[in-house]
Amino acid sequence: MDNNKTEEQTIDDRKVEDSTLKIEDGKSKEEDPPSIINPQDSTINLPPSTVKSSNPNAKWYVVHTYSGHENKVAATLKQRIESEHLEEKILEVLVPMQDKIEIRSGKKIEVKEKIFPGYILVKMILDEASWLAVRTTPGVTSFVGMGNKPTPISDAEVATIVKFTKEEAPTFKQVFTVSDTVKIVDGPFADFIGKVDHVDEERGKIKVLVSIFGRETPVELDFLQVQKI
Repeated sequence: MDNNKTEEQTIDDRKVEDSTLKIEDGKSKEEDPPSIINPQDSTINLPPSTVKSSNPNAKWYVVHTYSGHENKVAATLKQRIESEHLEEKILEVLVPMQDKIEIRSGKKIEVKEKIFPGYILVKMILDEASWLAVRTTPGVTSFVGMGNKPTPISDAEVATIVKFTKEEAPTFKQVFTVSDTVKIVDGPFADFIGKVDHVDEERGKIKVLVSIFGRETPVELDFLQVQKI
């Protein structure tokens, strides 16, 4: 009996060992947990084969459009790229925009302003098919280049443009120029008339020369405190 129990125990022990090995093997084959991507990161490293814009033959070109039609042209072109299966040839379409603060009826309003009105940027591998798709898109007038040959712009130039589009704090859209005649509408100098001496677009401040006791005195004001007349 003791011998039989010993054999049974040995068999059970082996089963336990086998199951332990299987569990350990299973664990060793599990995939690593996915890394957490910070949503604030603007760049995510992907295998080169999945990043179409990394194609060394693709260049950035400037495309001239009817002014005011830039967004419509970009949207139409993106639809054509998809419907004509040109994703491997036309990689990116960009309408450079910048956040601005505009003064309307005495209120600050944040607006999107085109950095280059009448132009869009297209990253593409230039050949007959891609050229034709872009050139015949409604609203496109021409490529920028020498003669009929589109001329690419450098990646450094594009990087500078993109940097402007990603500025966190919007800047004021300048509506005043030096020597403009303005009326102060708010503050201790309300109803004074003066001339613009300096404009600080980033701070939204304006320096106005007003006549106080017969002398021109510079007064710094907020854009909201003055109106053109």
